[in-house]
Amino acid sequence: MGKNDFLTPKACRDENGFKCHQTSEGHRRQMELFGMNPHRVVEGYSEEFEKMFMDHLRRAHPFSRVLAKNVYNEYITDRHHVHMNSTRWLTLTEFVKYLGRTGQCKVDETEKGWYITLIHKDPKTTMEEEKRNKRTEMEREEEERHMAALQEQIERAKRARLEKGEPLSEEAEEDDEEAHVLQRDEDEAPIKISLAAPQPAAAGPSTAGPPAPGLARVGARAAVPAAAAAASVFGDDDDDAAAAAGGPGGRGGPAGPKRSKLDELMQAELRAKSNAAASASGSNGGRRLDYWLAPGIVVKVLAKELKDHGYYKQKGVVERVIDRYVGEVCMLGDGAVVRVDQEQLETVIPSPGGTVLAVNGAHRGCRGTLVSIDTAKYQALVKLSDGPSRGKEVWLEYEDVCKLDSGLADGGGGGGK
Repeated sequence: MGKNDFLTPKACRDENGFKCHQTSEGHRRQMELFGMNPHRVVEGYSEEFEKMFMDHLRRAHPFSRVLAKNVYNEYITDRHHVHMNSTRWLTLTEFVKYLGRTGQCKVDETEKGWYITLIHKDPKTTMEEEKRNKRTEMEREEEERHMAALQEQIERAKRARLEKGEPLSEEAEEDDEEAHVLQRDEDEAPIKISLAAPQPAAAGPSTAGPPAPGLARVGARAAVPAAAAAASVFGDDDDDAAAAAGGPGGRGGPAGPKRSKLDELMQAELRAKSNAAASASGSNGGRRLDYWLAPGIVVKVLAKELKDHGYYKQKGVVERVIDRYVGEVCMLGDGAVVRVDQEQLETVIPSPGGTVLAVNGAHRGCRGTLVSIDTAKYQALVKLSDGPSRGKEVWLEYEDVCKLDSGLADGGGGGGK
């Protein structure tokens, strides 16, 4: 084979060789793949270049202040290195500035060029930062879901009004807003509160006859609700107390006038508080915890450190939980056991009919069967098979439910593949 034969390194050094390379089947196939998703291809090469460059810097100059171009020249001596012209950085200066902005290196410019110094981060600090970023991302997604649900309710209300034939003009919306504003006209009389003392009891024999009128009223009011008792304190008569109690002769009965907007708002607020208290008492012990790992559940590994070993985004079964937050995961592919923090693990949702375990929330530790999922709300409908709510169907968040290993679900010891 000659020096400039086909597929040799010097085949593309002249115009004819480069033209032959462009028309080759392999080059066309690569260009088709690049054309499908050019942004992802460039990002992939950029991530690989950054990782290999930083790995070389950690090995060769872990504590030194060195010229960036010297490190780059050492890096490209590896014949399998990723070229910078395939990344999103056009020059080495841009890449060095990127390392400074992301806090990976301390950079400074001199007459000789750009110097870089590796910044060593505490693993605990790095983990806390990842947790904080993940929490922020979850809050942002939750806010987006909340706004989407609110917008959906608004659209549903508008459609309902259109079906009823009600207008949706600006005047109608302004009328609705004015109807909910609590205002009092200027010509209305001021509100008066009577603080008159009760009349004293009539003098007479205490051993015979019926009790004094004052005592009779006190005894009658003791049987009405607190609202009526409060009314008696301010000097209202018995009719007002009966009205507050909703009696047949009071103004609060069915034949009385319509309640004001203020009364309706107060009643709605009281009902909301009572419902919240009932929900809190019904979910006793159901508070959310910051740890959720449990033996026997199937999880997905998201640790990029295990990407080189082929475990990134692969599934495994939690065999043992260490200190609540770390799990020993048996990978489903080759059976290897890796130790991963729960922040780098993700719950797995099976197909409908699969066995699941509630790993957080009010039903934590209860098994069940997945009935269906709501992709819009990121929720799963689970029919519980044990616990206080056995036999009931409850909606759980994706992060609160996880697939249970088939061996454990069938009554085995767990850890099966």
